[in-house]
Amino acid sequence: QVQLVESGGGLVQAGGSLRLSCAASGRTFSFYSKGWFRQAPGKEREFVAAISWGGSNTRYADSVKDRFTISRDNAKNVLYLQMNSLKPEDTAVYYCASRRSGEVTVTDASNLYAYWGQGTQVTVSS
Repeated sequence: QVQLVESGGGLVQAGGSLRLSCAASGRTFSFYSKGWFRQAPGKEREFVAAISWGGSNTRYADSVKDRFTISRDNAKNVLYLQMNSLKPEDTAVYYCASRRSGEVTVTDASNLYAYWGQGTQVTVSS
Protein backbone atom coordinates (compact mmCIF):
# COMPACT_ATOMS: atom_id res chain seq x y z
CA GLN A 1 0.00 0.00 0.00
CA VAL A 2 1.05 3.59 -0.66
CA GLN A 3 0.39 6.45 1.75
CA LEU A 4 0.47 10.09 0.61
CA VAL A 5 0.75 13.13 2.88
CA GLU A 6 0.40 16.70 1.59
CA SER A 7 1.99 19.73 3.19
CA GLY A 8 2.71 23.37 2.43
CA GLY A 9 -0.79 24.78 2.37
CA GLY A 10 -1.72 27.97 4.14
CA LEU A 11 -3.01 31.51 3.81
CA VAL A 12 -1.60 33.81 1.15
CA GLN A 13 -2.62 37.11 -0.42
CA ALA A 14 -3.74 37.28 -4.02
CA GLY A 15 -0.74 37.40 -6.31
CA GLY A 16 1.42 35.47 -3.89
CA SER A 17 2.97 32.02 -4.13
CA LEU A 18 2.91 28.69 -2.31
CA ARG A 19 4.65 25.38 -2.87
CA LEU A 20 2.82 22.20 -1.97
CA SER A 21 4.61 18.94 -1.28
CA CYS A 22 3.35 15.37 -1.23
CA ALA A 23 5.46 12.72 0.46
CA ALA A 24 4.88 9.06 -0.31
CA SER A 25 5.57 6.19 2.05
CA GLY A 26 4.84 2.51 2.33
CA ARG A 27 5.23 0.15 -0.58
CA THR A 28 6.06 2.78 -3.16
CA PHE A 29 6.89 0.82 -6.26
CA SER A 30 8.33 2.57 -9.28
CA PHE A 31 6.83 3.69 -12.59
CA TYR A 32 3.63 5.51 -11.74
CA SER A 33 2.41 8.96 -12.67
CA LYS A 34 1.08 11.48 -10.15
CA GLY A 35 -1.32 14.38 -10.05
CA TRP A 36 -2.90 17.18 -8.04
CA PHE A 37 -6.62 17.80 -7.58
CA ARG A 38 -8.54 20.37 -5.58
CA GLN A 39 -12.00 20.78 -4.11
CA ALA A 40 -13.70 23.92 -2.85
CA PRO A 41 -16.67 23.81 -0.44
CA GLY A 42 -19.86 22.89 -2.26
CA LYS A 43 -18.03 22.14 -5.50
CA GLU A 44 -16.88 19.00 -7.24
CA ARG A 45 -13.29 17.87 -7.13
CA GLU A 46 -11.40 19.17 -10.14
CA PHE A 47 -8.17 18.31 -11.87
CA VAL A 48 -5.22 20.66 -11.40
CA ALA A 49 -2.07 19.09 -12.83
CA ALA A 50 -0.42 15.76 -13.57
CA ILE A 51 3.06 14.49 -14.34
CA SER A 52 4.39 11.31 -15.91
CA TRP A 53 6.79 8.96 -14.14
CA GLY A 54 9.75 10.34 -16.07
CA GLY A 55 8.70 13.92 -15.42
CA SER A 56 8.95 15.07 -19.02
CA ASN A 57 5.21 15.01 -19.72
CA THR A 58 2.87 17.29 -17.80
CA ARG A 59 -0.75 18.39 -18.09
CA TYR A 60 -2.51 21.36 -16.51
CA ALA A 61 -6.07 22.51 -16.12
CA ASP A 62 -6.84 25.61 -18.16
CA SER A 63 -7.54 27.54 -14.97
CA VAL A 64 -3.98 27.10 -13.66
CA LYS A 65 -1.77 26.78 -16.72
CA ASP A 66 1.08 29.31 -16.90
CA ARG A 67 0.72 29.88 -13.15
CA PHE A 68 1.29 26.45 -11.57
CA THR A 69 4.18 24.04 -12.11
CA ILE A 70 4.15 20.37 -11.18
CA SER A 71 7.39 18.48 -10.56
CA ARG A 72 8.63 15.37 -8.80
CA ASP A 73 11.70 13.88 -7.17
CA ASN A 74 11.44 10.14 -7.66
CA ALA A 75 14.50 9.38 -5.53
CA LYS A 76 12.84 11.05 -2.54
CA ASN A 77 9.27 10.04 -3.41
CA VAL A 78 8.08 13.64 -3.29
CA LEU A 79 5.64 15.44 -5.58
CA TYR A 80 5.55 19.24 -5.76
CA LEU A 81 3.14 21.89 -6.95
CA GLN A 82 4.56 25.39 -7.28
CA MET A 83 1.69 27.88 -7.32
CA ASN A 84 2.36 31.44 -8.46
CA SER A 85 0.09 34.42 -9.09
CA LEU A 86 -2.54 32.92 -6.81
CA LYS A 87 -6.13 34.07 -7.11
CA PRO A 88 -9.00 33.89 -4.60
CA GLU A 89 -10.67 31.30 -6.82
CA ASP A 90 -7.70 29.00 -6.17
CA THR A 91 -8.93 28.59 -2.59
CA ALA A 92 -9.60 24.90 -2.00
CA VAL A 93 -8.36 21.74 -0.36
CA TYR A 94 -5.59 20.34 -2.53
CA TYR A 95 -5.08 16.59 -2.84
CA CYS A 96 -2.19 14.68 -4.32
CA ALA A 97 -2.77 11.35 -6.00
CA SER A 98 -0.76 8.52 -7.51
CA ARG A 99 -1.56 5.91 -10.08
CA ARG A 100 -0.66 2.27 -9.66
CA SER A 101 2.79 0.86 -10.29
CA GLY A 102 3.45 0.64 -14.00
CA GLU A 103 0.86 3.30 -14.91
CA VAL A 104 3.25 5.94 -16.22
CA THR A 105 0.97 8.05 -18.43
CA VAL A 106 -0.45 11.41 -17.34
CA THR A 107 -4.21 11.64 -16.97
CA ASP A 108 -6.80 14.10 -15.67
CA ALA A 109 -9.31 11.37 -14.80
CA SER A 110 -9.62 11.06 -11.04
CA ASN A 111 -10.90 7.49 -11.22
CA LEU A 112 -7.57 6.36 -12.68
CA TYR A 113 -5.67 7.36 -9.54
CA ALA A 114 -5.43 4.64 -6.90
CA TYR A 115 -3.87 6.47 -3.95
CA TRP A 116 -4.89 9.79 -2.39
CA GLY A 117 -3.60 12.05 0.35
CA GLN A 118 -5.70 13.64 3.08
CA GLY A 119 -5.52 17.11 1.54
CA THR A 120 -4.02 20.45 2.52
CA GLN A 121 -5.94 23.72 2.73
CA VAL A 122 -4.96 26.63 0.49
CA THR A 123 -6.66 29.95 1.16
CA VAL A 124 -6.05 32.99 -1.04
CA SER A 125 -7.28 36.32 0.32
CA SER A 126 -8.18 39.36 -1.75
